[in-house]
Amino acid sequence: MTSLDVCWGNGFVQLTWIPMSALPFAEKVTSAHGFCFYQKQAMLVYLKKRGWDLPGGHVEKGETPTAAFQRECFEEGYVSGECTLIGCIEVNHEKNSAWNETSPYPKIGYQAFYRMNVSILHPFNGDFEATKRTFVNPNQYGDWHHGWHRVYASALIEALRN
Repeated sequence: MTSLDVCWGNGFVQLTWIPMSALPFAEKVTSAHGFCFYQKQAMLVYLKKRGWDLPGGHVEKGETPTAAFQRECFEEGYVSGECTLIGCIEVNHEKNSAWNETSPYPKIGYQAFYRMNVSILHPFNGDFEATKRTFVNPNQYGDWHHGWHRVYASALIEALRN
């Protein structure tokens, strides 16, 4: 497992990559993200508030993490396809002095991560939070991503294995 302390907002959060094929704690999954592959290239989306990023976002009430990832892939990158769970990032707020019981996130929560094999490349409209999409060699993903770190790199390695 790969871990890293990062500054999120006003506090530090520990991120840990956990490879897995099933989510035993789906109720603690707050968001779903992942890597979309099309013709051996990996997709990045340009988000208005963050720059180049992987697709993903919050799980809405009544939605499964898989459905959330599929929705986010369409909304941000205008792609559809088959998804496979590759693992999750544990988001641990125990070192976060800004976290409290009223936080919208659990003290220890999870971001589910998927690999999508894109089967439909829809016309890109930019109707939601992404203004562009691009496909790059997976080995160059970290050069494009706005906040790349070793936990994401571990997730990408797992995505490439599947």
